[in-house]
Amino acid sequence: MTDEAAETRAEAQSAGGAEAGAEAAAQAPAEPVEPAGPVPLGVVRTPTGHAGVDAHLARLADADHLGADGHVEVYEDVHRGLREALTALDAPPLPGPYENRS
Repeated sequence: MTDEAAETRAEAQSAGGAEAGAEAAAQAPAEPVEPAGPVPLGVVRTPTGHAGVDAHLARLADADHLGADGHVEVYEDVHRGLREALTALDAPPLPGPYENRS
């Protein structure tokens, strides 16, 4: 490529870049846009049939109305409850009132 052709191409790109920048500036909003508030994710929670587990999973809906910094508390609470529900499944059954005869 000759020096003259390179200069012509650079000028054309420069002019095109200036036009694109002017268009972008014209389309940009005049005022700064405020960040959007919390928006529900719309995640479907299918019932498990276990009332305790379903109650903990329903608690996840509380995170839909919080900012991202509030999600941690909800997730930790749900995790703790689900862990306790699983631990309870491993516990030996308690004897009934008439099952501890000698």
